[in-house]
Amino acid sequence: MTSTAPGALLVIGSGLKLYREYLVRSVSDRARENGLRLVLINNLNPTWQHEYFDDITVVNVFDHALLAETARKLATEYTIAGVLCWDEPLVMPAAELAAEFGVPGLSIPGVHGCRDKHSCRVRLTAAGLPQPGFHLAADLDDARAAVARIGFPVVVKPRALGASMGVSLARDDAEFDAAYRVAHEASLVGDEPYRGGAIIEGYADGPEISIDGAVHKGEYLPMFIARKSTGMPPFFEETGHVVDSADPLLKDEELLGVLAKAHHVLGIENGITHTEVRLTRSGPVIIEVNGRLGGDLIPFLGKTATGIDPGSVLFDVATGQRPDVSHSREGVAGIRFGYPDHDCVLHSISVPAQAPGLVTASPMAEPGTTLRLPPGGYIARHSFVVCQAPDRDTCEQRLAHAASLVEVGSEDIEPPPVGTTLAMPAGLLDVDE
Repeated sequence: MTSTAPGALLVIGSGLKLYREYLVRSVSDRARENGLRLVLINNLNPTWQHEYFDDITVVNVFDHALLAETARKLATEYTIAGVLCWDEPLVMPAAELAAEFGVPGLSIPGVHGCRDKHSCRVRLTAAGLPQPGFHLAADLDDARAAVARIGFPVVVKPRALGASMGVSLARDDAEFDAAYRVAHEASLVGDEPYRGGAIIEGYADGPEISIDGAVHKGEYLPMFIARKSTGMPPFFEETGHVVDSADPLLKDEELLGVLAKAHHVLGIENGITHTEVRLTRSGPVIIEVNGRLGGDLIPFLGKTATGIDPGSVLFDVATGQRPDVSHSREGVAGIRFGYPDHDCVLHSISVPAQAPGLVTASPMAEPGTTLRLPPGGYIARHSFVVCQAPDRDTCEQRLAHAASLVEVGSEDIEPPPVGTTLAMPAGLLDVDE
């Protein structure tokens, strides 16, 4: 790198257009306003990305050594002003590159606390934060011994996957062995250091929420809260979210104190995090802290409901600036995902163009796509609808009505045989060539 090299923001993985283009658009606008190039390292050949990025390199981003080598080469051509990433499988190498280039990032301890769910549990428990009993089991016998100590019901999960893949609830011995197998097998598609075994956790009973917040020089700044809907028990498939700009939890001192302390304990320095919390009878219990913006279009819901632009906030924290996270809008926004009732091959899908409060609606799979429900597959979504309203009840009613207008043609198929290797679902990375 020379002193005359142009300044640039390095983005690791653009994400799927359907889920992330609105973020890229905001980041691109801020980069241009500040005289910075926007440089992308992506897994697949670009299409829509050309409109926003000045330089695009295509490599296998899952080969972290190759990813790092590519980033270092780009750092000889540009003065790297920040590193951005919002895809779960890539947050660790992105944080490592930010540390290497000396720009703001999660920090190495921070990204390990986010990516490694066992490390997160250990550190939060040691700090005295409320946590369920837990154990990282290497095999089924170890797992059975752990559940005997923790007691049913338990949640069994892979060590480092997102989107609730491989996560299920076991209420007794009869359910436990199957839950362990599901988690173990799902872990085999994740990062190599975290493959095999499973985490056994006591079940924290209560409503589940998520909080997207910015972190600037260790200061935690909550942005918005999403109320989560899940389905398909004993699994935890996420079927929808609702964000209310006036959610009273945004002023809950106990919750905000737990969030700030957890981020401090994990050593998160700069970035945006997506924290999942259970509201139990004894208080808020952190389930996990993710070192990225929320998925499922939650940041888009936050922008619609509160006026906070997550892409602009991300630009600020990545370039060392304290972001403004004050609300400029009032209202409620929600998303409802469409799932099939059975494993199926999708033949046709149509979504409504108009409905009360409808913001947007879209198919999420092409005709001919095989959709598999847990445990044979995850995120088997054929569509989504997003609605806004002045209050939460009205928003829920509008979501239900809009979802009822989705028309699906499909053919049911049998689930895959037990032991079939899990295929990573579409929508987690850029798959729209």
